[in-house]
Amino acid sequence: MKNLLKKHADKIRFAIVGGANTGIDFSILFGLKFLGLPDIPGNFISTSIALVFSFFANKKFTFKDNTSQDKTQFIKFLAITLFGLWVIQPVIIFAVGLILSPLLHNGYIILLIGKLLATCVTLVWNYLLYRKFVYKQDK
Repeated sequence: MKNLLKKHADKIRFAIVGGANTGIDFSILFGLKFLGLPDIPGNFISTSIALVFSFFANKKFTFKDNTSQDKTQFIKFLAITLFGLWVIQPVIIFAVGLILSPLLHNGYIILLIGKLLATCVTLVWNYLLYRKFVYKQDK
């Protein structure tokens, strides 16, 4: 059991950072929706704020990267993350809205379902690409 936990420690830490990051993202998104901002612009704002937290938390906590390549890593991190947040997530949120709007009439529930699905997809996208291109680790 101990070896299994050690082998997957970075995945566990990634899930912890992801949980905190998701809390920041969702809180801001639904706060902006409550204030009347449309879903997609609200998602851009909430994910942008969460992105800054995510970079530093993943660098220091998840992947325990102490290199001084912050600028290079941040550019790679931005490219991967922004594609996930600003291309993949809006497409999924929009598609879920189209599919569920005739069935559900609660915009909050539709947005929640779309955002949860989009978050799951981008979670896998981010982990795989961060590990391979941003925070390379010697094995």
